[in-house]
This record gives sequence, structure tokens and C-alpha cells, in this order.
Amino acid sequence: MDSQSRASKPVSPSPDQPLLRASDTGTAEFRRRFEARVLDDYFRVTTFGLHTSSIGIGTYLGEAGNRDDIAYESAVAAAVRRGINLIDTAINYRGQRSELTIGSAIQELIASGDAAREELIVCSKGGYIPLDGEPPATREEYLTYVKREFIDQEVIRPEDIVAGGHSLAPRFLRYCLAKSRQNLGLRTIDVYYVHNPEQQLAVVTRDELRRRLRAAFVLLEEAAARGEIGVYGCATWDSLRVAPNHKSHLALEDLVGIARELAGDAHHFRMAQLPINLAMPEAARDATQPLGGKLVTALDAAAALGLTIVASATLMQARLTADLPEGLRAAFPGCETDAQRAIEFVRSMPGVASALVGMRRLEHVDENLRCAQISPG
Repeated sequence: MDSQSRASKPVSPSPDQPLLRASDTGTAEFRRRFEARVLDDYFRVTTFGLHTSSIGIGTYLGEAGNRDDIAYESAVAAAVRRGINLIDTAINYRGQRSELTIGSAIQELIASGDAAREELIVCSKGGYIPLDGEPPATREEYLTYVKREFIDQEVIRPEDIVAGGHSLAPRFLRYCLAKSRQNLGLRTIDVYYVHNPEQQLAVVTRDELRRRLRAAFVLLEEAAARGEIGVYGCATWDSLRVAPNHKSHLALEDLVGIARELAGDAHHFRMAQLPINLAMPEAARDATQPLGGKLVTALDAAAALGLTIVASATLMQARLTADLPEGLRAAFPGCETDAQRAIEFVRSMPGVASALVGMRRLEHVDENLRCAQISPG
């Protein structure tokens, strides 16, 4: 018997008043149903009121094929049934197939009564030109695809494309958001990230990047007002971890400042995602972020600015699942495997709301969640 079958079922909204997004009451109900079987600190409250599991499921890795579609759909459904309510993806992951499989898993969960829409925090990203299923075989085929599907359709102009596949142009982001909502089958995406905006700095000045981000934030504030997204933020790789003099550096203080220019304290820029793991601890260790005239860590800056932090690359694409130093065993006595120790390192870090872990196999879902004392059933 699955562990979820021993828990109370979520109460579905009345047909005339459907809840089409994550809510504070819905996510609190998800927490209530699972909190007796997890560690006391397993659930966290975001800076905008939602209750999130401190382990989230990521969907980046894998092939753009049916086998991984089936694996991800099963893994996402199993993860939710075992106590994960944060689901992370992006339109460019696996040629849009990760979004499509998440959408199928959510439909299954709602139809079975194992979860309600308002209990789940669904996150996606826009910024990279998405493929459509299988990747092109050659660079020439890719360029033909981009011209046919994006340039000729006036979704994007050639001058808006950076490094062959990245753009912050509002028209392009509007397309990505609409397409992601369609792929996921959702009226509202709860968290929508601008994906790796620092990539633009390879070809544009900081002033130009700020102008482009401001235009993107205008679009996202409007999308939040229409209920197409709940909140937005930036999902980054280097920019929040590197020193201020690094060419890829971005300041959370400046990003929040742009949002406040547009919407005051009611702005919807509330999230940031960056790598945090045993091999990449800079967000907690290094003072890289300017705040009020001094430098602090990214986690401290986020806390002061009212942002919720989600950690990516928790297992560093499986490289932290084995052969960790022996001393870590004593540091995490409740963990059985190196993967669990790596997850617990991130999950237990003050200031981190959730640690994202890519999971395609049901045994990995069970293994990874045991570090939080969730019974796999």
C-alpha cells in the first residue's frame, strides 16, 4: 500500500470555485497531511506565504524520448504522493517534454484524489529557445528550426538572440510563458523564473542588461496581475555566487530594485534559484552580494530582501551520490547513503527553502526522501 493511501485525501474545491494555483491554505493542507511522517523542519514557509517541501523534484536531465517521459511522469506522481509539493522544470528541458510529462502527472494526481492543484507549487523558466521534441541533428538544422518557428513567426528578432539560443525579449518571454502554461495544462504557473539572465552579459553591457531585465519584469508583473503566474524570480548558475567584479555577476539588491521601481513593495519578484551543494557552497560561504553598501552572502542578501531561495544542482548531476569524504558520515548520522548526505547538507542550510533533486526512478524517490524520514510505503 502506498503511504499516501494511509493519509487523508485532499478536499477538492467545489466545481464552481476551482482553485487554479498554489495557495497558502492548500499548501498548508498538504503540509498537515504529511508532517507527522517527516522531520520537524521538512516543510518551510516561503516569503510569500506558500508552504513548500524542503526537497523538490527537478526534471532537467534525460533524453527527449518516451522512456524518460514515462519515468518522469511516474517519479513526479510518486514524489507528490510521498510528500514533495515543489516541482521544477523549464520550457527548454528535454525539448518541452519535461513540462508535458509534469502536466500529465498532475492530471493523474488530481484525478486520483491524491493531490489538489492548490497544494502543488509548480515552477518553470523562460529564456532559452526551446526545441520541440527531438533535437536537430546538426547546427544547420537547428538554425533552420529557429528561423522557421521563431524568427519567421515574429516571436523573436535575430538581434534579440544571444549565444545562438538565449533571449530576454518580452515578446519571446510572452510566447514561452503561454507555451509553458499550455504544456503543463495549468492556468497559473506558481513560480516563473527568468532563466540564466547573466548569459546576456557575454554580448551586452550591464546597463543594457538592466534595461532588458526591466522590460522582462514589466511583462511578468502584468502576467502576475492577470493570474498567469503567481510570483517570478531569476534562476541562475554563476551570477549570484561570483564576486562583484566578475563579468557574470548580478546583484539581488538591483534585481529587487527594478521590481520595486515597477510595482513598489507589492512587486512579485520573490524567488531566486542558484546552485548550492557540497562542491559549490559559495551562496552560504562567500560575501558576493552588495547590500546596503557592504558585501554579504547570497543567502543573507535574499533573506534581507524578502526572497525565497531554492537550491539547484543539489547532487551536482549525480556526481555527489558516491565516494564522499568519510567525515561526512559522522556529520549526517541519520543518512544511509551519500546521496542522502548531499541532500541533507543543502536541505539543512539556513536560508534554503528547498533543495532540488532530479529524480526519474522510483527507487531514487524513496532513497532521497528517507533522509527526511518519509516512509516510502
